[in-house]
Amino acid sequence: MSVAAEDILLWVTALMWPFVRISAMLLVAPVFGARNVSVRVRIGLALLLAMLVAPQLSEQPFIDPLSLGGILVAAEQVVIGVAMGLVLQMVFSALIVAGQSLALSMGLGFASAVDPVGGVQVPMVSQYFLILGTLIFLALNGHLVLIELLIRSFETLPVSAGGLRPDDLWAVVSFGSTMFAGAMLIALPAVASLLLVNLAMGVITRAAPQLNIFAVGFPLTILAGFLLLILTLPSLSARIGELLLVAFPLVQQITRA
Repeated sequence: MSVAAEDILLWVTALMWPFVRISAMLLVAPVFGARNVSVRVRIGLALLLAMLVAPQLSEQPFIDPLSLGGILVAAEQVVIGVAMGLVLQMVFSALIVAGQSLALSMGLGFASAVDPVGGVQVPMVSQYFLILGTLIFLALNGHLVLIELLIRSFETLPVSAGGLRPDDLWAVVSFGSTMFAGAMLIALPAVASLLLVNLAMGVITRAAPQLNIFAVGFPLTILAGFLLLILTLPSLSARIGELLLVAFPLVQQITRA
């Protein structure tokens, strides 16, 4: 049995284009794109998904990967995958922004740690929100929905379809406003309550100037912040669910699913 070089090139290209889009999405998407997830795991998962997707794709015109057209197609697949993962990543960025606002209000802005997802310093409150957000995302099977939308995108947006439209890219950029609005809704109850606590401490300082406000107000603000975190915890899952209900339809919109 002899195999021609042209047949091998057809098999490789049929597997390469899905692999490029899938690996780009896994690089940016939450949970999969975390720094503590090994690169080998991501490459292996992308290769496995590409091997499952490639036989199901319809017949596509041959595109030489070493030609100018092949480079443009590869860039289009990277943009599609990054756009899909970026939409979900902005949902988790809303949790980071909410945690930063709350940490500054309660006096824990100095307590920071390295975020395993982004690799940057974020307050501990943001880490707390990220851990809860990740658990809620996994409990809602968000990772499975994302993989399903990714696989379906090869049917609704084939490799040779021409990539995303300018309107799709603008929709991804506009989702940033939804991210900040979601962060405000998450942090607003606790931040507003801490503002009242700070106003009360200001009144106490005016009534008793000899009281050391830094020795009393700082621990009291931190204690009030922790209590507010506990009280607002039941609403966190609802806020994350609302953001995901906006993010997944946007992924469907840009991939025409």
